Amino acid sequence: MRTLVTLLALLSASALWAQQPLYVVNGRVVESIEGIPQSDIESINVLPADEDTIAEWGLAASEGAIIVRLIYDTPASFSAEGANNFTAYLAKHIKWEENMSAERASLRLNITEDGSIEVVEVLDTTSRQFLKRVTKAIASAPRWQPAMRDGKPIESLQLVNIQLPLGKELPRDPYVIIR
Repeated sequence: MRTLVTLLALLSASALWAQQPLYVVNGRVVESIEGIPQSDIESINVLPADEDTIAEWGLAASEGAIIVRLIYDTPASFSAEGANNFTAYLAKHIKWEENMSAERASLRLNITEDGSIEVVEVLDTTSRQFLKRVTKAIASAPRWQPAMRDGKPIESLQLVNIQLPLGKELPRDPYVIIR
């Protein structure tokens, strides 16, 4: 009788706790999958809330499970000159004075298997002059630590958004009101 009471207590506690599906990324249980870029996802498998899912993943999967497989086991990373953020590294190496107008660029980069950087696509830029300086800084940047899958380096995409000078707002686009 005592084990039945303990089991019922566990079931009711897990029912309160598991109000959402169980999220599993590359075999590890995580709290959320919201921050994962779509380009990093290889596959998604949605398991129903049934006996098989609970048998495989435990009571935490009583609301079902979402199994995500990423294209890598370890994402690409950048670390150089004390900067562990590529945007901070670029901001330090692009000559853009405080008195100059604020400029912005967004680029998609490919980090190759050897850690070198390739600009794949320019998504947005406020001027060609600024883009030229950004691409020059990218070309002279140190190599990245490439993404890894099954112990081997693989290519991966990175999105870079940079705006300089830091903290300065971009000018608003002019517009005309016609009455």
